[in-house]
This record gives sequence, C-alpha cells and structure tokens, in this order.
Amino acid sequence: MEVSEANDESFGIEVIPAEDGKLAPCCPHGPTLLFEKVGKGGEKGRRFYACSACRDRKDCNFFQWEEEKVSEVRLLARQAENQSKRPVFTQQENCSRFRKFSSLPLDEKKFCQDCQMLLLPGEHGAHSSHKTTAVSTDQLRRPSVLLRPLDNKKSNAQYLFTDRSSHFLLDTLAGLGYKKVLCVGTPSLQELIKLRNLEQKHEPMKSLLLDIDFRYTQFYSQDEFCHYNMFNHHFFDGEASGAVLQAFLTECDGQKVVMVADPPFGGLVKPLASSFSLISHTWRKLQSSGECHDCSNTDIPMMWIFPYFFEPRILECLPSCTMLDYQVDYDNHPMYKHGKTGRKQSPVRLFTNISPRDVVLPKDEGYRFCSVCQRFVLSLNKHCAKCNVCPSKDGREWKHCSMCEKCVKPSWRHCQRCGRCALPDHPCGQGEGQEGCFNCGSLEHKRKACPLKDTHRISHRSNAKSGGKRVSHRPLLKPKAKRKSGAARRAKALAALSK
Repeated sequence: MEVSEANDESFGIEVIPAEDGKLAPCCPHGPTLLFEKVGKGGEKGRRFYACSACRDRKDCNFFQWEEEKVSEVRLLARQAENQSKRPVFTQQENCSRFRKFSSLPLDEKKFCQDCQMLLLPGEHGAHSSHKTTAVSTDQLRRPSVLLRPLDNKKSNAQYLFTDRSSHFLLDTLAGLGYKKVLCVGTPSLQELIKLRNLEQKHEPMKSLLLDIDFRYTQFYSQDEFCHYNMFNHHFFDGEASGAVLQAFLTECDGQKVVMVADPPFGGLVKPLASSFSLISHTWRKLQSSGECHDCSNTDIPMMWIFPYFFEPRILECLPSCTMLDYQVDYDNHPMYKHGKTGRKQSPVRLFTNISPRDVVLPKDEGYRFCSVCQRFVLSLNKHCAKCNVCPSKDGREWKHCSMCEKCVKPSWRHCQRCGRCALPDHPCGQGEGQEGCFNCGSLEHKRKACPLKDTHRISHRSNAKSGGKRVSHRPLLKPKAKRKSGAARRAKALAALSK
C-alpha cells in the first residue's frame, strides 16, 4: 500500500499554525508552511519554513530557518526563481487559445504529449520532434484522460475516480438537493458534471474546479477553474480567483453548495483541514449576509475523500465530520479497485458533515442500513451489542475482545504480556500507550502535553539572536551509526526498564 498508516506528523516534524499578521516566505507553490523539528531529549524545537505542497525536497527545495535573516540578493534570486516556474501562458491567454483550438478542423487539432499542451497550427513546426496526437471532441470534454496524470503521492497525485464512484457521488449530492459542487482536486468529477449537463438526462449542476495542476486552464474558463494550492489556501491568480470562489459560494435561488475534496493521500491533514475551514468561513459569511440567517454556526456541506486510517486526525481537526463505509475506487490506481475483498479492498472513504443516514449507500454493492447506528454500513460490518457500534473500518468483519473491551481487526490476537490486542508478530512487551513522550521520554504523558515542550525552542531562538553558533557540549565520539526508528528506540528503552 502506497500510504503508510504511521503518523508521519508525530515522528520528527509538526506543522505550526500561522500567526496572525506574520507573512511566510514564498516558494513557487505559494506561501510556505512553518514546521517544527521534534527530537527526543534536548535537541528539539527549531522551526523552519518549507514548501506546503511538496514534502520531497527533490520537488521543491525551499528551506529557511524561522529566525534566519535573508539577504536582499537572495530574496531577489528567490523571486526570479518563483517567476521562472510560472506557466508560459496566463489563464486568460489559455482561454483565448482554447476558443481558437475548438474552431479548428479535426485534422488540425493536435496535442503535444511531451509539453502537455494543445497546439495551434502555427506551433506544429516547433513541436515536430515531439510526440503529438490528434484530439477528438470527446477528449476535449474529458481532459483528465488526455493529460498525463501527475503521480507524486505527497503533493499532486492524480488518481481519477471510476465512473462508478463519480456517478454515485453526483447521484447522492443531487438527491440531497445540491445544485453547485465545489470540486477541490477532483477534475474527473467536474468533467462528469459537464457531460451530464450536456446529456440533459439529469438535473443540471454547476461546478468550479480548484486544483494545483495549471494544465486544466487549457480547457476551462476563468469561471470554471482556479489555480489553487489546497495545502496553504493559495490562489495563484490572487484576488481575481478569490472573487470567482466567492461568487460560486453565494447561494441564490435555492442553489445549495457542497464541497468535494480529494487531496493527495500523502498530504498533511492539518494544513488541508485549515484550508477547508477557510473555505467554509467564506461560505458562512456569504450566507449570513444573505437570506440564510441560521448559517452563522454551520460549516459548508462537504465530502473529504481520504484513507480510513487518517480518521483520528481528520476528526481531531474537523469534529463535525463522520467517516462513511463507502469504498471509493480509482481508474488509474493499481490497488484501489472495486470488487476486491479482505485486505485488498480500497481503504479510501468519505468523511462528511452531512447526516450519515441521508447518504444512502447502494444495496447491490453490499451495503445495508443499521437501525441502531442510523447509517449505512458494509454488510460484513456487524453491529456489536457490547460496543454499541458497527466497528469495522477496513471492510472486514471485526471481532470483540472482552479483555480489551473493544472490537479489533480479525487478524489481531490478545497478548497477555502486552495487555492488548495486536498482530501475532508484534514487538512483544511494548504495550499500547507505553510509547510515552517523544520529548523527555516520560511514560506519564505525550509530547503535546510535555511541560518542557517549549524550553528548548526558546533556547534555540535566544542562541540564534545572540549571533553565536550552536556548539555541542557532548564529548567527541566515533561517527554516529545509522539512526534507529522511533519504534526501535522506544522498544530498547522499555527493555532496559524491564531488566
């Protein structure tokens, strides 16, 4: 599985919320995020800025310590680099090019696969050495099929919904009375909405696509697409795109708005939740100033599509959401497919603040309604009378452990030594909740509640302000061996304590 269930945010790096009025430096993907290094013991707490969208330095190498003073020369060089990464054509220019392209005879409509762009007749010669293909009318209506999918799972991975999942989402939203769909990172959903409108077999819907992939400006008008980074709520075209979003979020004549977001699965949850909350805040203000006076304390209806093992982090950030059992599948993903069983089932779920009982899951795909939980669940997700919940998260039938007093995965067994259920080959002796504090090592609390959490960061700041270099007071030793994983270090510490 490409997405790890490990909590990356707690192993060394944490996102720090932006302070009011404090501007972050910018990389080609917009304002950067502030991160904090978290180490065990004394070495912790130094903060730095890095790219919001790319977690791999190979994709965006921006790095700056929080207290670092940047020279004017370096600032100018950074601005020049950011400008050089901008697309060749503006969105307005691309709209004009698309109108010209659409009027061309079919045999003159060419697409350069190397440059990923539609070619006008005068540009064919410059791309003669590139691989080009003819473009049909159907392909123009489904650009996600024509464009090469981006595949960086941590920043811009484009796994496209199957028609089964897309039709289910649209049928469900239409049945709930939504007329406008804000598509955040869901280009295939926008395409299906436009295709269904052309067929005139369904109630017409409006859509606006927010996506970091600028290639879509070749196919959509400025009212249909905004170049947007969902990790920092940044519109690359500034106030113009912000005005487009506000106009779309305004509910007139009973046209209810819903947001559907499908972020890269390797993306950090907190920045995503922050961006979605800002969109919700904009929607709330617009409704409060209009006819709806009961929206001051409500959030925009939304569906966030993400793997089930991110549930604790999503609910921590957006407690009004509920995870549904519906399994979302993708056309171009090797594993997230419909019809698989056991552990091979798609782990992708819907997180929504819409009432779960109102989202009717298809009976012919193995879903049923639980009258106790008042929601639709997979048929194998049996209701547990002791837990009073349908407990399964992964589509398999879970079992109740009387000693743990909760339901667990079918592959888990109760370990007497650990006092909890775990996989049969788990590191025995490392009980649940015994990981302790990543900062000071205490087993009495977690790092977030550590009383010493900020002391080292403050000392780092004062040291930086004094202009002195950080000098290690540890004795000179032989070169360090490869750093062990956090789990291995904790297991070693626990073993030492048990001797």
